[in-house]
Amino acid sequence: MSAPVKVQIFGQSYSIQGELDGKYVQKLAKYVDDKMHEIADVTKTVDTLKVAVLAALAIADELHNMQRDRGDHEELLREQAERCLTLVERALKQTA
Repeated sequence: MSAPVKVQIFGQSYSIQGELDGKYVQKLAKYVDDKMHEIADVTKTVDTLKVAVLAALAIADELHNMQRDRGDHEELLREQAERCLTLVERALKQTA
């Protein structure tokens, strides 16, 4: 386990300890902090818990969309690979 990393999220200090690299933890904390400030600015909400929940939902939405897009991309690649394989098989049959 690495040494604790001090981070600041939405005006609160946290000491995070775990297996992740300290710079990576700071990067994650900054992302969450930025998202919370963005949500607070847009909604004019000052309740930290509500802002945190809304930020968590926004981040979960981003993750879900990326996973869906990745699945769509993987399906497209799979289809292209199958078409290439079909072309190669046809070419091999013609030369045999």
